[in-house]
Amino acid sequence: MSGHRCPIARVRGSKCQGSFRWIRHGLLRVFAPRAAAVLAFLLVFGLVGGWVLAGRMLAPLTRITGATRLASAGALSHRIRLPGRKDEFRELADAFDSMLARLEEHVAEQRRFAADASHELRTPLAISKALLDVARADPDHDSGEVIERLHAVNARAIDLTEALLLLSRAERRTFTRENVDLSLLAEEAAETLLPLAEKRGVTLETRGDITPAAGSHALLLQLTTNLVQNAIVHNLPDRGRVWVRTGVRPGGVVLTVENSGEKISPELAATFTEPFRRGTERVHTDHGGVGLGLAIVRTIAHAHDGTLALAPRPAGGLRVTVELPGA
Repeated sequence: MSGHRCPIARVRGSKCQGSFRWIRHGLLRVFAPRAAAVLAFLLVFGLVGGWVLAGRMLAPLTRITGATRLASAGALSHRIRLPGRKDEFRELADAFDSMLARLEEHVAEQRRFAADASHELRTPLAISKALLDVARADPDHDSGEVIERLHAVNARAIDLTEALLLLSRAERRTFTRENVDLSLLAEEAAETLLPLAEKRGVTLETRGDITPAAGSHALLLQLTTNLVQNAIVHNLPDRGRVWVRTGVRPGGVVLTVENSGEKISPELAATFTEPFRRGTERVHTDHGGVGLGLAIVRTIAHAHDGTLALAPRPAGGLRVTVELPGA
């Protein structure tokens, strides 16, 4: 064996052990500063990179949080419109924007409805006040005529109030679902409105098989009655016709009410479900109603998870189709 090799296990305190100490000391002196510099660089780089990465990751959440605070303060017109690739944050922001759009539309509709309802309720009250003022100023005025006009005005106010209550009840969906046959409701509505149809010279035809649906008997009867009455009132002045059909389709049931009448544009037909829209552009009649007939129909249909569709007939008149889930 050469004398340059030094077995540490047997040679302790020798010159070879001192050589190892010197080599280790040299290595530490050379590499320790560089290792410390590398560790310091990695630490700074990690902190800065983590801060930048965290900022980029949390930026979408910051924008969503800001939009939420604006929405809670009543600013529903604000949108996030988050740019970038389609990831989880983008999907969350898009869903939030869609929710804000629907909420803004709903609030605007409710405000418009409240304003229209206030105006409609104020009109009969103003008329009643005017009639009473005239009767008080002129004691010799015919009281019978005043009483008759007050009765008509109050009856209209009562009808409007009941329609508003029915509309509110349907919107809240505070009703018990039960099995209902739409064909029987159509026959009941037609039988109830037959005197009105005969008075106006309108032929009323009802046909349909057993049509089982699930919902409120009272609300669905109101829906059917409103459709049939609307078809009778907004019809030809003479020899008008109304067709009421019920049937079963895959996945649901359908109620169709058609009537003859003047030709209607699709744009005009699309506005008939708006509250207090009386269809004055169609046929002028002496039975204007309270302007909530088709609005109530739409609300009841939506409350039963159904749909309402209005389409002009090529020969004139309107076709109204209500589709509901089957029982």
